Amino acid sequence: MLQSYNNFLIRHKIRQSDIVFLKRFNVKNKISLSLQCKKKQMNQQEITKEEINLLPTAVFEGKIIVIDNTSSLKKAMRALDKEEKVGFDTETRPAFEKGVRHKVSLVQIATNDVCYLFRLNILNGIPKILADFLNSTKCKKIGLSLRDDFLMLNRHEKLNQESFIDLQKIVGNYGIESLSLQKIFALLFKQKISKYQRLTNWEAATLTAAQKRYAATDAWATLKIYEFISKMDKIETFNKHLSP
Repeated sequence: MLQSYNNFLIRHKIRQSDIVFLKRFNVKNKISLSLQCKKKQMNQQEITKEEINLLPTAVFEGKIIVIDNTSSLKKAMRALDKEEKVGFDTETRPAFEKGVRHKVSLVQIATNDVCYLFRLNILNGIPKILADFLNSTKCKKIGLSLRDDFLMLNRHEKLNQESFIDLQKIVGNYGIESLSLQKIFALLFKQKISKYQRLTNWEAATLTAAQKRYAATDAWATLKIYEFISKMDKIETFNKHLSP
């Protein structure tokens, strides 16, 4: 019993000084202890740029599919229609002249294994089949700072915001004060997300491998964050259910 207890502390990196010894090491206590551990990890509410720069880089390692024609569009939508939640992000060609604004060039939709890059500049805007998916409440679209995305996407088509979840509106419930994707991800996963490709040309004839990986990572990261805090919800609920 003691060996099992010690292994649990080592696995979750919990120091003896961090906890009050439990009288009985059963399932209920495991859940309680795991929750304490996760809350402790999230107590750090801020992280500096210098600290982020020291972290290893997170990269989406799944399959990346560029959608720039009707055939690939239909195939992608058939796959996405099966999903209950996806990560979401957009990219826009940067403007370096005052008064110049571009429409959204790219919409990224990611699962844990595949990220679809919809090239709106080649598809002539948001195709109806994609708009229907974005507006459907059957699948949660997880993003960050979605107000900016909506302002830009509404130049293509007005979207139903009820089908989206903005991480900035919910991370505060878990003691996270930072609102940038890079900082939230660093706090939760101890990894950094590179922003090196952000100001590249998203309307180029062909996207580079670095652009595609960057775009996919951003969308995937929002899904990872949502899944992490959703798991925290389930642990809390389960723990309360077991309480006397």
